[in-house]
Amino acid sequence: MNDDKPFYEHHVFFCTNEREGKDARPSCGKHCAADAMKHAKERIKKLGLSGQGKVRINKAGCLDRCEEGPVVVIYPQGTWYTYVDNEDIDDIIDRHIVKGETVDRLKI
Repeated sequence: MNDDKPFYEHHVFFCTNEREGKDARPSCGKHCAADAMKHAKERIKKLGLSGQGKVRINKAGCLDRCEEGPVVVIYPQGTWYTYVDNEDIDDIIDRHIVKGETVDRLKI
């Protein structure tokens, strides 16, 4: 394996953390983050973009930005996004992952 090239071209982490209690901070998991992650995984596979050297979609515990969330971060760029629905997830995939553009309207 070439050490100069990352294992994945894009490594995408969805915060799926869920806090409990009436005084708890907001949490991404309570905003359908698991469903959004599932949609992203299915879409990446459908586009033929999954696997080594391509794109990996992962769930993460708390990424400590839930107040801005739900949140997703894409590495190696380190670009943070929020989203509302699957259309936003599709926009992130189509523009950031496929075309290499930043989706300014969703960036946090």
